[in-house]
Amino acid sequence: MIRKIPLAWLQLTREKTRLIVALAGIAFANILMFMQLGFREALFDGNVQFHQSLNGEIVVINPQSDALLSLKTFSQRRLYQVLALEEVESVHPIYIGFTSWRNPQTRKLRSIQVIGFDPDSSIVNLPGVQQNLDKIKQPDVFLFDQGSRQEFGTVAADFLQGKAIATEVGGRTIRIGGLFQLGTSFGADGNLITSDLNFFRLFNQDGRKLGLIDLGLVKLKPGANTEAVLEKLRNSITQKDIRLLSKQEFIDFEKYYWASSTAIGFIFTLGTIMAFVVGTVIVYQILYSEIADHLPEYATLKAIGYTQLYLLIVVFQQALILAALGYLPGFAFALFQYNIVQKETLLPIAMTISRALLVLLLTVVMCCVSGAIAIRKLRAADPADIFS
Repeated sequence: MIRKIPLAWLQLTREKTRLIVALAGIAFANILMFMQLGFREALFDGNVQFHQSLNGEIVVINPQSDALLSLKTFSQRRLYQVLALEEVESVHPIYIGFTSWRNPQTRKLRSIQVIGFDPDSSIVNLPGVQQNLDKIKQPDVFLFDQGSRQEFGTVAADFLQGKAIATEVGGRTIRIGGLFQLGTSFGADGNLITSDLNFFRLFNQDGRKLGLIDLGLVKLKPGANTEAVLEKLRNSITQKDIRLLSKQEFIDFEKYYWASSTAIGFIFTLGTIMAFVVGTVIVYQILYSEIADHLPEYATLKAIGYTQLYLLIVVFQQALILAALGYLPGFAFALFQYNIVQKETLLPIAMTISRALLVLLLTVVMCCVSGAIAIRKLRAADPADIFS
C-alpha cells in the first residue's frame, strides 16, 4: 500500500489552491471540535474544583439537592449521627450560599459564592486557605478567591500591594484578610471563604438558621474502607432527609447535573457533532471533485488492469492525508485559543492528551466517512466509455 501513496499525494497536490481550501476546512472543523470539547470539560472541571478540594471521604447532602449551586439544607443532627460508627474520625458542617458583592472600585453589585466552615478544622485543600484560617476567626473577615473574574475588582492585586480592603457583601461591611485560589466555574464567577460564625452573621438577615447545614463532610479513621463504611451508614441511618455519597460519587453527582440537567452541557455536545458533520461535508466535496476531475484517468487505470480495490485504496489514502495535514494547524490554533479563553474567562481549560487523541480519531473517521461516500462516484469510471 505504501508504494501507492505517491498517486494519492500527487492528485491532492496537483491543484494547490483546492488543497489549501480543503485543509482550511478540516482545520476549521478541528478547531470547532477542540473548542466545544474544551468548553465541555471546563464546564465539568470548573464545577468540581471545590468538590475535589474536600479533605474527607464521605459527603452528606439533602436528597433534594441538584448541584452545589442549589443545595438544600438539612439538620446537622443528622450529620452527627454518623459519629456512631467507630470508623468515623470526625464530621464537619459546611455552609454555602450566594449573596451580593460590591466592587470596591466601581461600586457595582455582582453575585458571589460564600463558603463557611469551622476554621479549627482543616477540611479544604486549596492554596492559601490553611495559612489564613486564623484570620477568618476574626469578625467579618473573609478570604477572597484570586481566581475570581475581574468584574469583582482589583482585590487580589491591591491586597498583594499591602492595601487594606473593605467592601460591602450582602449589605454588610466585611474585610479581606487573605487570598486563596479556587477559580471560576459556570456556577460561580467569584468565591469567598470565611468562618461558620461570619457566615451566619452575613446570612442571618436571609433567614438562615443555626443547625441547618448545606453540606456535611465525614473524615474516616486511617485504614477505614470508604465503601464498607458507606454501606454501614446506609443500612443504619434512615435516609429520607439525607443522602450519603463518597467523594467521587459527589463529584460524579455534580458532573451529571451539568451534563444532563442543563442546556449548556447539551449545547457543547451538539456543537461537537455539528463540527464533525461540517468537516465530513467539506472533505466529501473535495474528494468528490478530485474523483470527478480524474474520472477518465481512473477509467484508464481500470483498462490497463488496475483493480477497483486499488482505486479505492487511493481515495482512502487521500482522505487520510487530508486528515493528517488538516489536523496539525487545527491543533496548533486550538492551543492558541485555549490560552486566550483561559486568560479571559479564568476557566480551567487546557489541552489534554486524551482530547488531542480523540479529535485526531474523529478527524480520521470524518475523512474516511467522506471517502466512503465519495467512492460511489468512482464506480462510474467505466473503461468502455473512454474507448467507445
